[in-house]
Parts: sequence; C-alpha cells; structure tokens
Amino acid sequence: MTGGEAVVETLIANDVELVTGLIGSSTLEILDGLYNNSDKVRYIGCRHESNGMIMMDAYARYTGKNGVFLSGQAGPGVSNTVTAMAQAKAAFSPVVNLAGAIASDHKGKDAFQEIDQVSLMQAVSKKVFEVKDVESISDILNEAMQTALTPRSGPVHVDMPRDVLGQTADFNEASKFQSIDAPTAAEKNLQQAVKLLSEAQKPVILVGAGIKNYGMNASDSVLKLAELLNSPCTTSPGHGDAIPYGHPLNAGSAGPRGSGLGTQLLKEADVILVLGSRLGFNTTFYSYDNLNKDASIIQCEIDQNSIGRYFPVEVGIHADAKTVADQLCNLLKKHKAKQEVEAWADQFKSNKKNYLEQRDADADMDSVPILPSGLFKGLRNALPDDSVVTLDAGTMCLQLTDALHYHQPKSLFSPLDFGLVGFSFPAGLGIKLAAPERPVVSFHGDGGMSMVLPELSTAVENDINTVCVVMNNGTWGAEAAYQKDFFDGRFIGAHITTPEFDKAAELYGCKGIKVEKAGDIGNAIQAGIEAECPTVIDVQCSPDALYSFRQDSFKHKVKQ
Repeated sequence: MTGGEAVVETLIANDVELVTGLIGSSTLEILDGLYNNSDKVRYIGCRHESNGMIMMDAYARYTGKNGVFLSGQAGPGVSNTVTAMAQAKAAFSPVVNLAGAIASDHKGKDAFQEIDQVSLMQAVSKKVFEVKDVESISDILNEAMQTALTPRSGPVHVDMPRDVLGQTADFNEASKFQSIDAPTAAEKNLQQAVKLLSEAQKPVILVGAGIKNYGMNASDSVLKLAELLNSPCTTSPGHGDAIPYGHPLNAGSAGPRGSGLGTQLLKEADVILVLGSRLGFNTTFYSYDNLNKDASIIQCEIDQNSIGRYFPVEVGIHADAKTVADQLCNLLKKHKAKQEVEAWADQFKSNKKNYLEQRDADADMDSVPILPSGLFKGLRNALPDDSVVTLDAGTMCLQLTDALHYHQPKSLFSPLDFGLVGFSFPAGLGIKLAAPERPVVSFHGDGGMSMVLPELSTAVENDINTVCVVMNNGTWGAEAAYQKDFFDGRFIGAHITTPEFDKAAELYGCKGIKVEKAGDIGNAIQAGIEAECPTVIDVQCSPDALYSFRQDSFKHKVKQ
C-alpha cells in the first residue's frame, strides 16, 4: 500500500466513519484511499479548515470518539487550523488533525508553502506527531488516536510529508489502538467524602463535563445521589445539559452566565461536591466572590492536576466522576437528610419557583426590534425536548447558556473557555452528522454568522439539515456593551453591516425565514425543523439591548 492508503486502513480499523477536510495536493494519496473506501468512511469537504475542524470538535464531543480532520494542504491549509485546534484544546476534545506537509527533502530550503508545522502546532495540541518514514504510519496514527482519547482528552496533530504518503510498503493488517482505563477512587477518599456529606447542613453538588461527557446515563447517577442527600445541584457553564432541566433540585448554571441561583448556592454552601469540573474560570472567575471560602470542597476529577489547582480542597478524588457518584450512592444508601438540609433544599426550591415565574412574567414579547427576554421565552416554548443547541461566543449566546431548557444529556455545545466566535453553525453540522435523528438548532450573532456563511454550501451539498438562528442586531454586542458602560459610549468598530441572512441563505439553497416579532419565533423554529434543507432564521434584535458580562475587567474604568 501507499502511505495514504495505510492511513485510511488504520482509520477503518479504528471504526472511524467520518472524515471532514479541505482538499489539497499534499494529501491526495489519503483522499484517493478514501475514494476507494467511500462505503466505509464518509468524507465531507468544507469551505475553510477552521470550520471543518470545529465540525469534528463537536462531533467528537457528542460521540466520545475521535473527530478526524484532514488538513489537505501544507502551509496555509495547516495554519488555518490553528484557531480551531486551540478551541478543541480548551474543550478537551479528542480531535485528530491529519496534516499534509511539504516533501521531506524540501524542508529547511524556504520551499513553497514551507512553515515549521510541528513547532506551530505545539501550543494548540495535546501532542504533536511527525511521520518520517512510510512504515511507521499505522503505529503513529494509532498512538495519536489513543493519545487524543486518553484522559484528559485533547486534540493531536499528525504531520505527514507528501512524499512519505506516496511511498509504498508492506504493512501488517491494521489494528485498533488499546483504550486506557480511567483511574479509580481511593477508598480512604470516598470515606472522607461520605463523612463530610453526611454532616453537611447546606450541601451542593457542582456538576461538570466529567458527568456530561461520560454518556447518556451519568446524570441518573448524580440525581440519585442528589436525592439521597436532598442536595441542590448546579452545573458548570456550557454543561447545563449534564442533568435534566426539569429536576426540582437543578439550579441551572453557576457563574456569570447563570441565573444567579447556582452561584448563590455555592456562596452559601458548607460542603460542595464537585463532580467532573475544574472549578475553572467561567464557573468562579477564580474568586471567592462566587464561592464560600469556608466551604469544604470535595473535588472529583479525572485529571490529577486539576484537583485543588484553583481552590484548596478538603478531599481530592482522582477518578471518573460517574463511577464516584455511583460509589457514593452505595455508601450513603441508608443516609437520611437532616432537618437543616430539608430546610435548605426547600428554600432553594422556593427561590427557583419564584425566579422562573418572574422571568416569564418579565419577558417582553411585544417590542420591535425584539428584546432578548421575549426571544428567549419564545425559544423556551418552541424548542423540542430532544433538541441539541449549539451556541456561539458573544453576549446574546452567553445569556442563552442558562436561558434555555435542556432536557437530556448532550443537548448543549458551546465554545467554552476559548470563546471562539464562529463556532456555532459548523459545530451544529458536526452534531447533526453524529446524531441525525435529533433536531439541531445553532445560535449566532450576525458577526459570528458572517464568519461561517460559506459553510451553508457544505450543509446543502451533504444534506446536513440544521436550523441556524441569527440574532441580528448590527453590532459586536459584547464590545459595544463595554464601550457603552465603561467608555462613555465612544463606539468604534462595534457596529457592522451584514446581508439579510434569510435571503443570503436562499442563494445557497437553504430555507430562509425572517422574524421581526418575538411571538413568531416558535413557528419559524418548527418550519426549520420540518424543512428538507438547512434553514437560516434572521431574527431582528434590538441593538440597544446590551449587557456587560466581564464587568470585573473594567473596574478601573468605574468613576468613584
């Protein structure tokens, strides 16, 4: 086989069913191998490498399998993936970047499209692999896929010179890489956790990606434990789907993207059980402003380095969070919640009920242009329970993190800590490829959608029928809010002109819908889900509805 064919055979041996990429001459040997195996591996070409890799980032997060992207061309084809690789690294997403490189004997000669790709990708990859001879291709690719999925998972880069891909060799039959088991909890640590939880008067469970990413039944383990303890639960931002919205003990997201219910719990709790979360920036801002400094923290994390990294812990448990939840349930099965805990939980349920009723009562369904409160209420009523929502970065989408309801696991995907604008629509395409049976609705601001508009062609060509809602307010909303609140309204660069997205979508072969009243969003969502093509909904939103999330960053601008 050629090296390119060996790549494809190794992918097939590892049950890879989908590859996205952008064609380039550096990797035509791999593409030719995919042509010969199109019945086993589906190839989808994108319009920009960053967007195609975002598709695979989301696909990998949803499936828990490697997301494989083919950077077809050396040089610019690879450098175009850097931003999306950084996004995948911040999300601990097991993406494999198969990258074409210039010919081996051209390196170091200022050759056409030459750049030191190995060094370039170091900062945005969990690990970088370099293929130097054709015989090593299968072994290196197996190690790369294993590395990407080994806890804590993350993206890997595989650099493959074009001459090596074209060489032939005799290969052993391709084999599947061996998975590495997650660490198991120490009995001593479990017993310490049981003691703290049994004695707690105001317990809270903080649920993170370690529960969401485990699989479809991990939330059941958490809720069983929560019910045993009668403990309210809050989720880390971007993982509001880790437990179902409707459960009475669910407070929604903690941190500034949440309603405030979850953060208030963390500020008042005496014991905080952290299941699969780093207690990172978006949850805490690394500040005790969002966390009770006197609380005893029990942190369960699959990454040893994350335990106690940002906040001291009473008990650290290096293990898989779902398994630990099951173990704690077993150890606490005879536990009876104290009267103080009952009062704590009852007060939370009352606060939650009042908040939700007030939120709906305050929603403005009549203003034109549309205000966020009315739009969000309309969306809550319109989205089917089995929807998957993808969000972009930006103020409107940050508010949606906790403004929508997520009824089952793996229903919410966002840029998380890297905050990449232009994430949502390509991510939705990747999710739809992973879960074609579920409605997928992607949310963008007008700026973010402008970055990814050409991928409408990718969606149409490949029958990836998602719904994209563009919240069109003519601004880069986050920055406009900061300029309004902290720079005396001295706007520069914050306002933009874009096409009518519904009409642009129709030119690509999509269904286009314009919404000018909040009450019409439900019918538009339904029409998009029922359409036999991708749909773009242009929602005319008020440019004056601005909200500053990162007020902490501009304390120095506040006039005393």
